[in-house]
Amino acid sequence: MLQAVLDAAAPLLRPAFTLWGSPATWAEVVAFVLAVWMVVCNWRVHPLAWPLAIAASLLYALLFAHARLYGMAGVQLFFVAVALWGWWQWLRGRGDDGAPLRVRRLSTRGRVAAILLTLALWPLLALMLRFVAEGESPWLDALPTVGSVTGQILLGRKLIENWPAWIAVNVVGVVLFVQQTLWLTAILYALFAVMAVVGWRAWVRLEAARAISARELAQRGAAHG
Repeated sequence: MLQAVLDAAAPLLRPAFTLWGSPATWAEVVAFVLAVWMVVCNWRVHPLAWPLAIAASLLYALLFAHARLYGMAGVQLFFVAVALWGWWQWLRGRGDDGAPLRVRRLSTRGRVAAILLTLALWPLLALMLRFVAEGESPWLDALPTVGSVTGQILLGRKLIENWPAWIAVNVVGVVLFVQQTLWLTAILYALFAVMAVVGWRAWVRLEAARAISARELAQRGAAHG
């Protein structure tokens, strides 16, 4: 079935140009553009980020399956499902206080749980990729895969910690894609790492501005009371 999908998508997997001796496919080029646009929308907490994420994920699923990076390919389909959920969360989601979802931080316990769960799933997925799927570079493939799941869930709930998660995913991803000579995607992930730093700072400022506004409103209420 996978081969049938790859055959049907053959035009997208044709080289658009050659970069450092390796072909960059049309799927990779279009996904690159959509993914950068998506991150810019994430900076601005704009819901357009989610349909862009869906389109880019489908293209990357094709690209990674073609490169036999089955972990990264499979997680793209998960991203499509999570993007639908995240899109709904950003439009209709509510926080623990019942208010519309806003940029905020995880608790210390939440951060520790996210890190431990990610590290626990990494060897499980790596072993599955090695012995079941017979994919390329199972350990390097598995780490950004499970890290991406963590980052996507945190992003969907507008949690600031999604950005450091993406920084780690993107740094490991650069190593993986250089190894696979997917040069354009390696460049994209290096750019993503830088953009994640910018996004982290932007969301910290948003959260700080919200806290100041909430404090000022409370002070005004107390003064009028």
